[in-house]
Amino acid sequence: MVVVVVVVVVVVVVVVVVVVVVVVVVVVVVVAAAAAVVVLAAVVVVVVVVVVVVVVVVVVVVVVVVVVVVAAVVLVVVVAVAAVVVLAAVVVVVVAAALAVIVVVVVAVVVMAAAALVAEVVVVVLGAAAV
Repeated sequence: MVVVVVVVVVVVVVVVVVVVVVVVVVVVVVVAAAAAVVVLAAVVVVVVVVVVVVVVVVVVVVVVVVVVVVAAVVLVVVVAVAAVVVLAAVVVVVVAAALAVIVVVVVAVVVMAAAALVAEVVVVVLGAAAV
């Protein structure tokens, strides 16, 4: 009878020890899994933050490059338009000067022709008067 009690006690102790070991192992595995999930979540958060930062930086760089290119194109167009306006003004001034020279020459020729005609008339009148 004592042997049966000892065997039962030993079996109960072994079962309790096995149950405790299994419970401890399960708790350790669950805690490790939870820690792994937390670490994985932290890694995912870090990766998402890095991706968002990279996307924002790329967008900002693209916007800055586009703004600089557009500003350069606008500046080139403005300079080209200004150059065309200046060139047109120079052409207008040159044409006006040429027309002024032509008018002065025409007026001078007309005045000289008139003076020659008047001189001819004077010579004819004086010649007729002398006769």
